[in-house]
Amino acid sequence: MAKKLVIKVTAGADAPERCSQAFTVAAVAAASGVEVSLWLTGESAWFALPGKAAEFELPHAAPLPDLLDSVLASGEVTLCTQCAARREITEKDVIEGVRIAGAQVFVQEAVADGTQALVY
Repeated sequence: MAKKLVIKVTAGADAPERCSQAFTVAAVAAASGVEVSLWLTGESAWFALPGKAAEFELPHAAPLPDLLDSVLASGEVTLCTQCAARREITEKDVIEGVRIAGAQVFVQEAVADGTQALVY
């Protein structure tokens, strides 16, 4: 098993099942003791803002705020630099614990030894 799991979620409310799957896998991995790095890109970038995860609804899915909190508690959550800029989101806007970083950091994490990367 990989020592670290890097998950990039590219979907938000535009593709709710794919979005929910990414957050669910990240939260389950974190709860299982796997080191998790969750990357918010594309439409999922909005979930870096306070209260936005609470607006997400998908029947029969775990609440997105709970999943996000689970990852934040034991893993790392990163908002894509370009995605943030396109949405005029700055570091002062995001939930405490969310960092903003770019593709170079994602690539470094994704290709590190003992790491498995998933993209949703």
